[in-house]
Amino acid sequence: MSELDRKINQHFAGSVVRKDLVKSVKGNAIVPTYVLEYLLGQYAASDDEATIDAGIERVREILAQHYVNRNEGGLIRSRIREKGRYRVIDRVSVALNDKRDLYEAEFANLGINEVIVDPATVKAHEKLLVGGVWCICDIEYEHSDDQRVVPWVLGSLKPIQLSNFDYAGFLAARREFSTDEWIDLLVQSIGFNPDLFGRRAKLIQLVRLIPFVERNYNLVELGPKGTGKSHIFSEFSPHGMLISGGEVTVPKLFVNNANGRIGLVGYWDVVAFDEFAGKKKRTEKALVDIMKNYMANKTFSRGVETLGAEASMVFVGNTAHTVPYMLKHSDLFDELPESYHDSAFLDRLHHYIPGWEVDIIRGEMFSSGYGFVVDYIAEILKSMRASDRSDAFKEHFSLGSDISTRDRDGILKTFSGLMKILYPHGEATRDEIEEILRLAIEGRKRVKDQILRIDKTMADVKFGYEDASGAWHPVRTLEEVEYPTHYSPRGGGTVDELADPLEPEHVARPLASAQAAAANQPETLPTGFFEYLEGQKGVSYRTLLLPYLSGAKAITLVDPWLRMPHQIRNLEDLIALIALEKAPEDEVVLSVTTMPESGAEMYQEMQLKGLSELQDFSATVGVKLKFRFAEPGELHDRYIKADNGWRIVLGKGLDIFQKPGEGNLFAKRMQEYRATAHFTVTYVRETDTN
Repeated sequence: MSELDRKINQHFAGSVVRKDLVKSVKGNAIVPTYVLEYLLGQYAASDDEATIDAGIERVREILAQHYVNRNEGGLIRSRIREKGRYRVIDRVSVALNDKRDLYEAEFANLGINEVIVDPATVKAHEKLLVGGVWCICDIEYEHSDDQRVVPWVLGSLKPIQLSNFDYAGFLAARREFSTDEWIDLLVQSIGFNPDLFGRRAKLIQLVRLIPFVERNYNLVELGPKGTGKSHIFSEFSPHGMLISGGEVTVPKLFVNNANGRIGLVGYWDVVAFDEFAGKKKRTEKALVDIMKNYMANKTFSRGVETLGAEASMVFVGNTAHTVPYMLKHSDLFDELPESYHDSAFLDRLHHYIPGWEVDIIRGEMFSSGYGFVVDYIAEILKSMRASDRSDAFKEHFSLGSDISTRDRDGILKTFSGLMKILYPHGEATRDEIEEILRLAIEGRKRVKDQILRIDKTMADVKFGYEDASGAWHPVRTLEEVEYPTHYSPRGGGTVDELADPLEPEHVARPLASAQAAAANQPETLPTGFFEYLEGQKGVSYRTLLLPYLSGAKAITLVDPWLRMPHQIRNLEDLIALIALEKAPEDEVVLSVTTMPESGAEMYQEMQLKGLSELQDFSATVGVKLKFRFAEPGELHDRYIKADNGWRIVLGKGLDIFQKPGEGNLFAKRMQEYRATAHFTVTYVRETDTN
């Protein structure tokens, strides 16, 4: 158990569960994660292995005895008949039979319907009327000679969700965690291993939670297949409903004017539309019009009556092309059906999650650590929907004056949601507030920049904020940094012609090519300080370092962190490039100073073996690798110095990439496909007189 896991169990005892246990108990049960974790929370919410093992067995027994598998419905019905009363776990939906003036339940897997439900039960759990709810129920069987009488009787019904919680205790426990620890706890709670995600990637995952904590929040995420876009909305909370984009109708979503029955938005906190993308999908114009009004005004019409609702709307779908392709040929909403590829609809969206930045989900990415039991965190998020934290940044920052009302609303709602998720206790530093403010602005900017491509009549907006000193901080999307030639919001021209200069402390300018240095033109290489954002791609040692090493015969590398296998692999990549760039008849001496592994003897041996083997192989390609271990306290800076007059100061040494997963084939083989960590680099021409 990690230190974080111990801390989680100490402060949230009974409200957390080991996340890998779900797989242990699920088997062939087609049941949402929150149902399984509800049961695990009852019997296995512990850090004691014996208690966990006993709890798992108990949950397995409950599922085996009471979960109704669709193909075993007949067996369970027989069991109910023979015993007279039996407990089942099933998805239950209720409808009003107005001819008989009765509420009747239908059990999805058990295969029975017309089961009479007490009106008090329906009043206490109104979601039963819309979409259905997973419940633990006692079913009785009473045969009657009257064939009109249904023999099934509902003895009791309990929706699978938390009934109460201690919110004050939750806030007190939050104060015991640093921001980094809290983010990792939340990432583990949604099922992922935080060690495999960078800071930005973690925050993108947590943006998916905002619809659960913020009323009437409109979110879109488009990206490649297999990135888990719909997982949270189908598995994470009993307050969310995931439906196929092709199944949406006005009566199902808003109101059925024939009988006056309210649709999904009246009962669920989040309504998510899966597989929303697809240019050729048919859409109902009336639905689009009602949806526009609801997303803007939080209301919809039932005949002459106007009703309000609080449900957040989420739209997720797959993209068919890469980001630069979409930017060059159309826009980042290219895959939406024609009726939704409309500036008026898109302008109602508060945030656009860049799904292309999210890794394809692989087995190694799932967490084996502790996280909140899903129904516990779902109730916590629900309890905060009524609060507003949108003004928490105003002590330090103010939004740009030309940001429109809709742009401002999108930014404020995203910021408020992230504040409630990350800092529910209200304690955030200026830098922490700035971090999520930038992310909130970026997500709305991504929406607006694409609308400008669709609707040329819309006015340009300078997205950014001022600090207390009056200094202006423009905000850029990551794809704007990576593809400036194609990103221009109006289409055509470069972003630099149409927007503010990029801030050097936030965005690195493109470097000169290796060919320029090879042609004896070192003066064309830029000098000074550059900062690279987390998540950038297309960065490699070939463009970052090699131009500055051209022609060098002796190179010195000082990097304390050459210990783990992937860090030694970084050095291997650099040596391979040096060997390819030099003339075949030349030799280059590479002198490396690093720190010895301070951990277990096994790891010390691995480090020494890795460097020694690399030394032997390097000699065969004309690079003489010399390495030594520094004394404690000897190393301070990380840099490369070459005898051609260049010094490169490396903020993170060679370790500038996020670790590529085992399933990410291209990222393992080529640096250009790897996402960067946040890092800085400074180039100094030591032969310069100035």
